[in-house]
Amino acid sequence: MYDAIMAESISTTGHGGDTIEAYLARPLGPGPFGGVVVIHHMPGYDAGTKEITRTFATHGYLALCPNLYTREAGGASPDDAAAAARARGGVPDERLVGDVGGAVNYLRAMPVSNGKVGTIGYCSGGRQSFLAACSLPLDAAVDCYGAFIVGTPPAGNPLKAGPIVHMAPDLSCPLLGLFGEDDQYPSPDQVAELGKALNEAGKAHEFHSYAGAGHAFFSVNRPAYRPEAAVDGWEKIWDFFGRYLAG
Repeated sequence: MYDAIMAESISTTGHGGDTIEAYLARPLGPGPFGGVVVIHHMPGYDAGTKEITRTFATHGYLALCPNLYTREAGGASPDDAAAAARARGGVPDERLVGDVGGAVNYLRAMPVSNGKVGTIGYCSGGRQSFLAACSLPLDAAVDCYGAFIVGTPPAGNPLKAGPIVHMAPDLSCPLLGLFGEDDQYPSPDQVAELGKALNEAGKAHEFHSYAGAGHAFFSVNRPAYRPEAAVDGWEKIWDFFGRYLAG
């Protein structure tokens, strides 16, 4: 099998018809391939997120990461762009849905697409992956320790994000959730509350929580990184997307 990928910065159409920056990585082969929208974390559209996007391409997926901070600080460093977005309370939910919807449309329109698209997000992106899956027709979604699906930001946190667990009945696709038992946002109780809401709504989901892992346990460049949890989490992701997006 021919083994090569291509990755590049492109422009996509986001919420309200706005042109936003995005990072596309894709296998160089005939396809057809499933698609994944990678929703970056609060620190922004950074090198680590682009590496994750390329990782999906190496595993046979069309992967697209929209820069959610294009409007606040397009072209700025990830740190400066994230600071500008935080100062405005983060990305508004309606705009997030529009930007992810544009990315989904871009992937589905690619000639080598198989028509199936899912989302994945980390931290704030985990919440946004759930939000997108409750607002758009998707084929699969992954929530990696998404904060404030249940509960609200603590005092002093600049993020303007209300709970969205009430949207569980609108979930359009199977959901995979990966969490740390030592995390506080979301806490194990909040994860259990989300699971209960999904059960009551009859929505397909599978949750996995890791002992000894807190928030951001996938982040290889942070002290929070937990190799065993991250490796197992990636295996869960490949299995999940393999069932719902591949082929």
